[in-house]
This record gives sequence, C-alpha cells and structure tokens, in this order.
Amino acid sequence: MKIEILKEIIKKKSSKEQFAVLTNLSNGNSEIFEFGKPLSKDFENYKNEIENYYNLKKNGTINGTQIFILNYIKPIEVIIVGAVHITQYLIDLIKNFNFVITIIDPREYFTTEKRFQNIKIINEWPNKALEKIQTNSNFALITLTHDPKIDDPALNHALKNKFFYIGALGSKKTHENRCKRLKEAGFNDKEINSIHGPIGIKLGGKSAPEIALSIVVQLVSETNKISLKSRN
Repeated sequence: MKIEILKEIIKKKSSKEQFAVLTNLSNGNSEIFEFGKPLSKDFENYKNEIENYYNLKKNGTINGTQIFILNYIKPIEVIIVGAVHITQYLIDLIKNFNFVITIIDPREYFTTEKRFQNIKIINEWPNKALEKIQTNSNFALITLTHDPKIDDPALNHALKNKFFYIGALGSKKTHENRCKRLKEAGFNDKEINSIHGPIGIKLGGKSAPEIALSIVVQLVSETNKISLKSRN
C-alpha cells in the first residue's frame, strides 16, 4: 500500500469520517472509497458490489471478485445533557462501545475534571451548545436533568434533526408534562412518541448504576436496529 494512502487513512480516522479501503488482490493496488466519489479503473467495474458491501458495513473479499474491502465505520455520537450522578455510571458503561460522548451542562460545578476525565464537556445551555455540533441521524440524545429549561431545548433539537435515539429521564408524570410542552412547540404525536420516556428498559432497579445499565441496553438495542435496517 502506498504511503499516501496510509497517510489519508490516518487523517480520516482521526476526523472520524466514514470510508472504506479497497484493495485489488490481483495487482495489490489500493484506494480509499467514499460513497458518491468516482472509482479508478481497478475498481469501477465493481461499483455496485462495492457500494452494497459499504452500505452493509461488511468487510472481506467481495463475492465473485478479487476486490477486498475494509470498512471504517463512523462511530455513533452520544450527547448526554446533564452531568448528574447517573452520568458517571453511564459513561463507564458506554465507553466499552463504539460511541463518541459529549456532555452538555451549563452548570460548571457539576462538570469537574475529577468527575469526568477525558470526556468532551460543553458548559453552555443546550440551544447554544448544539449550534456548535454538526448533528444528524447518526446521533443519540440522553437528557438527565429533569429541568425543562435544560432538557427541552435539547429534545427540540434532536427531534428536528431526526436523532436515531432520544431518551429522557423522569417519571411518567414528568414525561406527560414534557410531551405536552413539545406538542405546544409544534411537534406531532409520531415525533413525540419517538422519545424513550421514561428512558431505559424496565429492569426493576432504581439505583443510579441500574438506571445507567437500563439506558445503555436500550441505546445499544436501538443502535443495532440501524444496522439491521441498512441490511434490508
């Protein structure tokens, strides 16, 4: 593999871009593939097959060819609103998966480095903080503060930008009031019902670690649904 290709791979991996590396096993030539970009003569005859493997996030030699594809998958971005006690347990669990975590909380006294090491933290109100992040349907939102002034702007943003997962902590009554506010803000029932509230699957536990576990299980389940949809 040429040194120019290796440098480009390192650059793209550091910027968390999604791409694939193609290698023609018959002659050893390699190149980087990104959806929608033209292919060289080594690979252009296999465009449909390459795009299919790319969409399915499959690695290996493409059937009936001498083309090997290695996918570099863009990690899921998880935005956590609220640097509360549950957040610490949540991060301990999430870091074991291919997720990139950002905490948003305007209350700086909650977001000390001692509590959250090596985690990106934005100490601003969500409506301002989210303006600085280029979000899309590859994002997940978890709101944990119970404070409508903090949680609601984040929920508004996530719904408008079609996050694949949106979860909000709170009791059934809290969630009912939350849904009323979102309806008044102009969201329809389908959009509002896409929010997992109260957040997490039902494990029966009430402690912070148990709630964090229930959230992670739900998040991973919804993440896997994305992969299944792309294969159908």
